[in-house]
Amino acid sequence: MSIHAVRQSQSHVVWDNSIEPVLHIKSGETVTFDCLDASNGQITPNSTVDVINSLVVTQLDQVNGPVFVEGAAPGDTLQIDVLSVVPASWGWTACIPRFGLLADEFPEPALKIWKLDIENGVTYFDEEKKIKIPLKPFAGEMGVARGKKGAFSTIPPYATGGNLDTKHLTAGATLYLPVEVDGALFSIGDGHAAQGEGEVCGTAIETPMTVSVRLTVRKDRPYTKTPHFSTPKFSLDNEEYYCTTGVDSHMRIATRAAVRSMIDFLCAEHGFSRVEAYMLCSVVGDLRLHEVVDMPNYVVGMMIPRSILGASTKIKSRL
Repeated sequence: MSIHAVRQSQSHVVWDNSIEPVLHIKSGETVTFDCLDASNGQITPNSTVDVINSLVVTQLDQVNGPVFVEGAAPGDTLQIDVLSVVPASWGWTACIPRFGLLADEFPEPALKIWKLDIENGVTYFDEEKKIKIPLKPFAGEMGVARGKKGAFSTIPPYATGGNLDTKHLTAGATLYLPVEVDGALFSIGDGHAAQGEGEVCGTAIETPMTVSVRLTVRKDRPYTKTPHFSTPKFSLDNEEYYCTTGVDSHMRIATRAAVRSMIDFLCAEHGFSRVEAYMLCSVVGDLRLHEVVDMPNYVVGMMIPRSILGASTKIKSRL
């Protein structure tokens, strides 16, 4: 079976079915993509916070491709088997003004550069406080071209995929996307070394990555109208969580309240600044819907594994 490669330079910043494919493959073949980080190389390991104000937003969230898969036609499903995802030795997390769930509360730019220990699969948020985070790399962007003519931003997700930012799409996962154009025109990018569900500040641990996927045309899944995926086996390993909640009749307000409460907790109990706590929530905090049926209110939770907080936790001795 042939193995193909797509270079860093073979990328685009919009979903547009008129973009010429950089590669033609047969169904079932494997492609390895060499991807820059979501800043499209604008942020480097030596960057300072000043870079945030000079980011060219139209160049963010580029994806590599597109790849034309022979036999794919509108109405089919493209099966994407994620075979491997290898991040770089560094990454970044940022607060970008006017971007993120609590953008109005965090108007100033912030930037954290991470050193990633690929061999051991960990990184430190704060080594002195022993805030150690396991690496769970995945591609935040995986998508196929839309059937509609025109250019569509890569920043939001669509029914055809795109910026899904779903942390479960690690190596061993399978993603299914509805095909709307001949050849599907698959692209991928936005490497994340770790991310909490929801990515609340708008960035995870953003990193360059090398990712390999197998692309297969499926004619037997007419029900795939939006992204579907299956995960590899995983367990919670008896993990303990600390959870804050938001309760409101408006889901966005409840979600903001849950995150805000977690920020307050992390600042009070662990001595973080508010922006540090906000970025930590984006990297390891998981947003969950706890209650959706007892109207008029929703209960949204923000959960952080207590093991992440390590020796810095004060609350541990109280429970």
